[in-house]
Amino acid sequence: MTKFLISFPASAMDVPTEDMPAVGDAARAVIREAKAAGVYVFGGGINDEVEPVMVAADGRCTSETYRQTREFDGGFCVLELPSRAVAVEWAARIAAACRCAQELREFYYDPES
Repeated sequence: MTKFLISFPASAMDVPTEDMPAVGDAARAVIREAKAAGVYVFGGGINDEVEPVMVAADGRCTSETYRQTREFDGGFCVLELPSRAVAVEWAARIAAACRCAQELREFYYDPES
């Protein structure tokens, strides 16, 4: 089975504030379904209240990010699925629940992960 990352940036969610509770309920319902199906690995949302830091090999931290990830925020989940076609189906379910398109990426297989 292959692991897939399904994610979206916070800016993709153009949802009225009063609809956010319903969106949260719908998204959690899809995640419960993924857990019940045994395909859920991990998921969550990036805490935008905590600034990211860059950690060097020597452990030194600086207040910066890679330029291309400066605006990495939003939510994500990792699902372990039998095919890309099935991953597209789950991504569509999450997109419907979150009311925004989802980006789908596939992890390389690592026999030790």
